[in-house]
Amino acid sequence: MKYLLIFILVLVIFVISVTLGAHNDQIVSFNYLLAQGEYRVSTLVATLFAVGFLLGWAVCGLFWLRVRVTLAHSQRKLKRLQQQLGQAEESVTVSQTSAVKE
Repeated sequence: MKYLLIFILVLVIFVISVTLGAHNDQIVSFNYLLAQGEYRVSTLVATLFAVGFLLGWAVCGLFWLRVRVTLAHSQRKLKRLQQQLGQAEESVTVSQTSAVKE
Protein backbone atom coordinates (compact mmCIF):
# COMPACT_ATOMS: atom_id res chain seq x y z
CA MET A 1 0.00 0.00 0.00
CA LYS A 2 2.84 2.35 0.87
CA TYR A 3 4.52 1.75 -2.48
CA LEU A 4 1.27 2.36 -4.31
CA LEU A 5 0.89 5.75 -2.63
CA ILE A 6 4.48 6.67 -3.48
CA PHE A 7 3.95 5.61 -7.09
CA ILE A 8 0.76 7.66 -7.32
CA LEU A 9 2.53 10.70 -5.83
CA VAL A 10 5.38 10.43 -8.33
CA LEU A 11 2.91 9.94 -11.17
CA VAL A 12 0.95 13.04 -10.12
CA ILE A 13 4.14 15.12 -9.94
CA PHE A 14 5.18 13.85 -13.36
CA VAL A 15 1.79 14.63 -14.90
CA ILE A 16 1.80 18.13 -13.39
CA SER A 17 5.31 18.81 -14.68
CA VAL A 18 4.43 17.56 -18.17
CA THR A 19 1.21 19.60 -18.19
CA LEU A 20 2.95 22.77 -17.10
CA GLY A 21 5.76 22.16 -19.53
CA ALA A 22 3.46 21.46 -22.47
CA HIS A 23 1.70 24.81 -22.07
CA ASN A 24 4.97 26.74 -21.87
CA ASP A 25 6.79 26.75 -25.18
CA GLN A 26 8.85 29.74 -24.20
CA ILE A 27 12.60 29.65 -24.66
CA VAL A 28 14.59 30.28 -21.50
CA SER A 29 18.27 30.70 -20.85
CA PHE A 30 19.57 28.06 -18.45
CA ASN A 31 22.95 28.63 -16.84
CA TYR A 32 24.56 25.48 -15.50
CA LEU A 33 27.99 24.90 -14.05
CA LEU A 34 30.00 24.58 -17.25
CA ALA A 35 27.98 26.39 -19.88
CA GLN A 36 24.74 28.12 -20.77
CA GLY A 37 21.98 26.93 -23.05
CA GLU A 38 18.70 28.03 -24.55
CA TYR A 39 15.93 25.48 -23.89
CA ARG A 40 12.16 25.31 -24.06
CA VAL A 41 10.52 25.31 -20.63
CA SER A 42 8.82 21.97 -21.31
CA THR A 43 12.08 20.26 -22.21
CA LEU A 44 13.88 21.79 -19.25
CA VAL A 45 11.18 20.80 -16.73
CA ALA A 46 11.00 17.22 -18.03
CA THR A 47 14.77 16.81 -18.11
CA LEU A 48 15.35 18.23 -14.64
CA PHE A 49 12.53 16.11 -13.22
CA ALA A 50 14.01 12.96 -14.74
CA VAL A 51 17.51 13.80 -13.50
CA GLY A 52 16.22 14.51 -9.99
CA PHE A 53 14.15 11.33 -9.97
CA LEU A 54 17.09 9.18 -11.05
CA LEU A 55 19.46 10.88 -8.63
CA GLY A 56 17.01 10.34 -5.77
CA TRP A 57 16.65 6.64 -6.64
CA ALA A 58 20.43 6.27 -6.83
CA VAL A 59 20.96 7.86 -3.40
CA CYS A 60 18.17 5.81 -1.81
CA GLY A 61 19.50 2.68 -3.50
CA LEU A 62 22.96 3.24 -2.05
CA PHE A 63 21.54 3.67 1.46
CA TRP A 64 19.37 0.57 1.01
CA LEU A 65 22.37 -1.43 -0.19
CA ARG A 66 24.43 -0.31 2.80
CA VAL A 67 21.66 -1.37 5.19
CA ARG A 68 21.28 -4.77 3.48
CA VAL A 69 25.03 -5.44 3.67
CA THR A 70 25.08 -4.47 7.35
CA LEU A 71 22.06 -6.69 8.02
CA ALA A 72 23.65 -9.66 6.26
CA HIS A 73 26.87 -9.16 8.23
CA SER A 74 24.93 -8.97 11.51
CA GLN A 75 22.94 -12.10 10.69
CA ARG A 76 26.13 -14.05 9.96
CA LYS A 77 27.64 -12.81 13.21
CA LEU A 78 24.49 -13.76 15.14
CA LYS A 79 24.46 -17.25 13.62
CA ARG A 80 28.13 -17.73 14.51
CA LEU A 81 27.52 -16.60 18.11
CA GLN A 82 24.49 -18.91 18.43
CA GLN A 83 26.62 -21.85 17.26
CA GLN A 84 29.31 -20.96 19.80
CA LEU A 85 26.67 -20.69 22.53
CA GLY A 86 25.24 -24.10 21.55
CA GLN A 87 28.69 -25.67 21.69
CA ALA A 88 29.36 -24.09 25.10
CA GLU A 89 26.04 -25.35 26.44
CA GLU A 90 26.83 -28.86 25.14
CA SER A 91 30.20 -28.89 26.87
CA VAL A 92 28.63 -27.67 30.13
CA THR A 93 25.92 -30.33 29.89
CA VAL A 94 28.49 -33.07 29.17
CA SER A 95 30.69 -31.97 32.09
CA GLN A 96 27.72 -31.83 34.45
CA THR A 97 26.55 -35.28 33.33
CA SER A 98 29.99 -36.78 33.86
CA ALA A 99 30.27 -35.07 37.28
CA VAL A 100 26.92 -36.53 38.34
CA LYS A 101 27.94 -40.06 37.23
CA GLU A 102 31.14 -39.98 39.27
